[in-house]
Amino acid sequence: MNDVTFLRATVRPTLDRGRPHLAVRDVAKKYDGHRAVDGVSFELAKGEFVTLLGDSGCGKTTLLRIVAGFAKPDGGQVLRGGQDVTNMPPAKRRMGFVFQSYALFPTKTVAENIGFALAGGHALRTRRIAELADMVEIGALLTRYPHELSGGQQQRVALARALASNPEVLLLDEPMSALDARIRVKLRNELRALVDRLGITTLYVTHDQEEALALSDRVAVMRNGRVDQIGTPAEVYHRPRSQFAAQFVGISNLIEGRVVTGGIDASGEFWPMAVPANVLPGAEVTAVYRPEHIALMAAGDGLKGHVDTATFLGANVRLTVRLASGRVVIADRPSHEASLWTRGLKVTLQPDAVRAVILASEPA
Repeated sequence: MNDVTFLRATVRPTLDRGRPHLAVRDVAKKYDGHRAVDGVSFELAKGEFVTLLGDSGCGKTTLLRIVAGFAKPDGGQVLRGGQDVTNMPPAKRRMGFVFQSYALFPTKTVAENIGFALAGGHALRTRRIAELADMVEIGALLTRYPHELSGGQQQRVALARALASNPEVLLLDEPMSALDARIRVKLRNELRALVDRLGITTLYVTHDQEEALALSDRVAVMRNGRVDQIGTPAEVYHRPRSQFAAQFVGISNLIEGRVVTGGIDASGEFWPMAVPANVLPGAEVTAVYRPEHIALMAAGDGLKGHVDTATFLGANVRLTVRLASGRVVIADRPSHEASLWTRGLKVTLQPDAVRAVILASEPA
């Protein structure tokens, strides 16, 4: 995809927030007594891109397979456009599926893989295959076999095959997990631009938080078969609702303490915070401070400590600062300041009181 095409495609369509295009209602699934999916509910608007994000074993792939019809739920419903498709076979759901392994037929050419499920005469099928190949920019590869393709090319073939039947919903199960980092970034941009051009509702599974934040209109963070939090990438990152979400998406400093005037008393350390009005003084809370929201100075008022480590990360340098109490705090600074923050340097931390967030209490 050339730069002009990509820039044109990144103007994202307005989502229809009327009747949900895809709805998952209280879906549950057990395997050998283990709740793989535990009463999950969420909805996607037409044209929306939602990612299921979580560790291995959290239930995200099982849930995707239930939506696709490859696994039968023990309870709950899956609806597409208001139609209950829970017990409908996969071929009739009008959903395209891209497998993690791509699942290409090794003895068929690219053209034969793309057109495998296409109906119609030879001329019609040939034209449709060519259209799809051009759409994902593999028109020159139609006579090749899967073993002659790179990982990125195989992924494009799998995507074209999933789009062959004009599905209303596109489902993708970690399709970029086997690709190197540079190719992943390129292909995720192309994927998002393509689904925007097509206006296709998309449900995507990944364990890669950066991928989820970059691709999605909304992210559903999953834990133990449930959706822990669902929201826009900015909401999930800047306003995490649980300790799990705060630690799984991004890096966090979690501070436990008692609410006092202007902040939190954490065992004698004062952490400034704009405490919400509904949180009373004396309440025991856990707050999250992101590394980029902690300022460092060589002197001044604030939390005293010294630099333990400094890790160069390209755009940022990530510092671990050990406070007088022994607490280790992570702080990010622009990488052009890397030479300023040497190991052992005494520093003062000033956390951003406005951007800190109090987390909801964890269930017992």
